[in-house]
Amino acid sequence: MAVPHRTFLYSLLALFLAAPAAAQTPAGSAPAAPAPVLDDPNATLVDELVVRGRLPGPAWWRVSDGDTTVYILGAPSLAPKQMQWDRVIFERRLKGANVVILPFINIRVRALGSLGTGVALLRLRSGGPYENRLDPATRARFVAARTRLGQDARRYATTNPLAAGVQLALDYRDGNALTNSDPAKLVRLLAKQAGVRTVEKTYDLGPQLSGILKTPHALGRMCFDEVLAQAEAGPEVTRAAARAWAAGDVAGALANERTYERCLAAVTGGRSYDERTKADTAAAIEAALNTPGHALALVPLRPLLAERGVLDRLRARGFTVKAPNAD
Repeated sequence: MAVPHRTFLYSLLALFLAAPAAAQTPAGSAPAAPAPVLDDPNATLVDELVVRGRLPGPAWWRVSDGDTTVYILGAPSLAPKQMQWDRVIFERRLKGANVVILPFINIRVRALGSLGTGVALLRLRSGGPYENRLDPATRARFVAARTRLGQDARRYATTNPLAAGVQLALDYRDGNALTNSDPAKLVRLLAKQAGVRTVEKTYDLGPQLSGILKTPHALGRMCFDEVLAQAEAGPEVTRAAARAWAAGDVAGALANERTYERCLAAVTGGRSYDERTKADTAAAIEAALNTPGHALALVPLRPLLAERGVLDRLRARGFTVKAPNAD
């Protein structure tokens, strides 16, 4: 099963709901499991890189060696669809660029795996609406959230809290015209129009499928609770962060970066996926530095700026890294 041009979040839903629904039976309420402690690989940022850009538009970081510069645009993980931003600096730097490196977020699943995996998928879709498994207070919050989004209980027919949370996250984003593909989608188009080569990478999630299906209930429930809180907060938090991003206010843009995505790094396979994307992105930027001239890259903000993130790795390899407020 191919799932191109999707983030880890979207791909998880494809995995969870790949099988048809099994017969549904009423489920009793169950108390919420205590939330585990997250091991978030992008929790700590490199403070000196989190600054306000001095040029018009979004903030740019620079990585250089003797004869090459890669200009890096930090991309928000979630933003309004077709959001407006000042592209003057981008279009200036696109001219004559050797390559544009796009976010390494594409996922595919080559196969659904064994018969046992298929049975597990069927079980995820059994047991009736997920809200029947919630305590009364959380159930009321969830029903209110899905009702605002125009969804009925049957859409969340699963016994798995992570699957329910992923579905709610997608419904919340779609219902509020939010996306994780902008501005990369626009940059891809503009690079194509300018005749500049682009670089992307797709990861096969198939080998991690069984592990994802075995994500502990308590961890899945925490992810569900986080996305429910985000849906209750509403889209203005994301819109405000997007406005900050467009104005070069990095700290303001990061205000929306630790929502649902942060718990996905803790699911089985999530941390290794995060590690691979950061390592591969740093390697792609390093490869671009081998060609004299300049190149562009788009990298999700938090993996870009985290300790052991993309910029931290490049700096450790001896490249010069400059923040958006540098001369």
